Amino acid sequence: MACRITELVIDCADPQRLADFWCEVLDYVELGWEDGALEIGPPGAGFGGLQPTLVFIPSTEPKGGKLPVHFDVNPTDRDQAAELERLLAAGARRVDIGQPSNATWHVLADPEGNEFCLLRRPVEAPEGRPRTR
Repeated sequence: MACRITELVIDCADPQRLADFWCEVLDYVELGWEDGALEIGPPGAGFGGLQPTLVFIPSTEPKGGKLPVHFDVNPTDRDQAAELERLLAAGARRVDIGQPSNATWHVLADPEGNEFCLLRRPVEAPEGRPRTR
């Protein structure tokens, strides 16, 4: 038997702000608050589903510098250019980390500066469901 990733925990200054952003990006919903932490996850699946939930924990000591882990996301119902515009409109910003000018991915940051990459290849929405937004 093996383990499975069920939650990704993110220290942050403003859990609600990051939860709202990542709900928009991933088509997740708010699952609830517990001990000051806010958890979001896939609608209808929640904790323990095939996709991990995200838990935002308030922290007065935000991490500085490049984090050792980042998210990669893929569009599910549009091409990369259209998804890039959607993410920028949701509050992401472009980040230059020295990626090549001909890179097939875009490096972005969420509202608190956590880096993530938008990859080119579209993938099917989780569990075959279309996006709801």
